[in-house]
This record gives sequence, C-alpha cells and structure tokens, in this order.
Amino acid sequence: MLGGLQQWIETQRARPAAPTRAWFWTLVFGLATLSFGLHLAQLFPQVGHAIAPGYGAPVLALEFAGGQDDLVAVFGPESDPRQVPRLAAMRTGNEQDYLYMLLYAGFLAGGCIALWRELRLRPLLAAAALPVVAALCDGYENYLLFDIQAAFTAGDYSPAMASLRYPVAAKFLLLAATNVAIGGAAMQIGRWWALFGTLAILAAIPTVMAIITPAAFAWALVPSAAAGWLLLLALAVAGSWQALAAKRPLVDFDDAATVPSPRQSEPVPARPIFGRRKR
Repeated sequence: MLGGLQQWIETQRARPAAPTRAWFWTLVFGLATLSFGLHLAQLFPQVGHAIAPGYGAPVLALEFAGGQDDLVAVFGPESDPRQVPRLAAMRTGNEQDYLYMLLYAGFLAGGCIALWRELRLRPLLAAAALPVVAALCDGYENYLLFDIQAAFTAGDYSPAMASLRYPVAAKFLLLAATNVAIGGAAMQIGRWWALFGTLAILAAIPTVMAIITPAAFAWALVPSAAAGWLLLLALAVAGSWQALAAKRPLVDFDDAATVPSPRQSEPVPARPIFGRRKR
C-alpha cells in the first residue's frame, strides 16, 4: 500500500504542468467557510460577564477556562439574568461549530493539495493532514465544552476542565502550522505572493503567545488565522481564474524551464589564440 502511494506521488510530481480542479474546490470551501464563519460569530455570546479584555470574544475565554471562576466570568453568576441566554447561545454556537470544522478542514486541506499539485513539494501534501487533525481536536474540544457547560448549569464541577487545554492548544498550533505551510508555498510562486506569504508566516507567531498567556493575547488568534486563510482564498481565486480564463496552471515551471535564457542564446565567442601554435 505504501509502495503504491509512493509511486502515485512520484507520478504526480512528474506530470506536465496543467490546471488543477483542486483550486475550484478550495474556492468553494473557502467562500463557504467565510460566510458560515460570519454567521457563526453572531450565534455565540457577544459579551461575557467579566472576562479579561485580552480574550476578545467570550467563546475564546471559555476555550481557555481553567476553573469555575473562569466560567463565572464568561456566563455570570446565578443571580445574573443574562446567564441562561449566554449558556444557550454558547451551546447553539458549539453545536453548529461542527459544520464549521468540516468547512475549514476542507478549505485548508484542499488548498494544500492544490499548492502541492502546482509546486510538487512533498511537505505541502503532508500539510494537508494538519487541518484535518485540527478539526478532530476541535470536535473533541466541543465534546468537553458540552460536559463543562452541563456541569456548570447544574452547579457542579466537570473533570473535563482539566483536559480542555490540550485539544485547544493542539487545534490552534496545527492551524498555525498550516498557515506557515501556505505562506511558505506562496513565497515560491512570485514576488507579490512572497510578500503576503511572509506576512502569513509572521502572523502565526501570536498563536504561541496566545496559548502561553491567553488572558492577554487570545484576541490575536482570530487575525492570526485570518492572515493565512485570506491568502489561501486569494490563491484559490487566482488559480481558478488561470484555469478558466487562460487554461494554464497558477505556477508553470515547465515553460520557464524550456525557454533559454538570454545568455544561453548568445553565441559564445571563440577564444583568441596568441603566439605560435605548437605542433
């Protein structure tokens, strides 16, 4: 099985440059991810009871909660009339979050595959697995959050609180690594793409800061992820346009390799010979 997979990979690497349909699927999943993400953001509670400003959204404060005090800061005490609406909104958002996981996993994985078919770099094919694993971590995180919310509603403490930080950290680190792979691939395409690719790579740095000190930097997780996602969406638009309008791939190294350089096309002058020729 592994031998057949290796042979298939080598065959794909050796194929002539051609437009790939992976860009179309990446574009479809990207637009769906963007639109559904905007919808999903409106479902979650917009304001917490007393969360630190560095968290930004209450849902991020919940993901990094480490104890009952953090939950009270998100939802409020029992005397707070907004506690129940916050709990209901958070549960609704987390329920629909499962669809969002499928969308962003398809978007990022499809983009890595499209970039691999363009650039023929093996790390990009391996990077396609990163968002899939991130979505699985996200799903396990939601499973823990449901248990935590149910226990909090009943006035109890959930043991799941002790395990929550691990899938949360893994999810964000895997998504940041995916953005680094996308940014690195963009740097191989052209000058302007290299600029945006560098920005996407640098934008992944705050992810580590947010995991270490979420109360101060968790707000940076959204723009950090958005930098790589918007870059990939732009690449998907460009790749789809090239395939539809020009019938060409986004990256065509084959043509560049067949065109001789100006120096190669110039005749090489004969070397002058001085002195008498030896017999």
